[in-house]
Amino acid sequence: MFFAASLALLAAMLLMLVRLFAGPSLYDRVLALNAFGTKTVLLIGLVGFVTDRPDFMDIALLYALINFVGTIAVLKFFRYRALGDIDEDVPAEPGGSSKPEASQ
Repeated sequence: MFFAASLALLAAMLLMLVRLFAGPSLYDRVLALNAFGTKTVLLIGLVGFVTDRPDFMDIALLYALINFVGTIAVLKFFRYRALGDIDEDVPAEPGGSSKPEASQ
């Protein structure tokens, strides 16, 4: 049973790698990378359950947090072309202002 689950996860991970390298847009590639990371978390949890090592769940949780933060960082980088503070040259969101208004 666990062998079949591991095999299915590995097949899904292989499909995500295909989408990662052949994705038509950047967002398809980021989504594939995030899905690959999620399937990796599942595989780590499954291996921990099969080998009766509950400390693998801590590793899986840490990897899930890194996967989430990494996805947000990649998306922010491709939107603003920077990971630090956003310059004032970058246009603001629709309906907002990039510079504070002076009070009179």
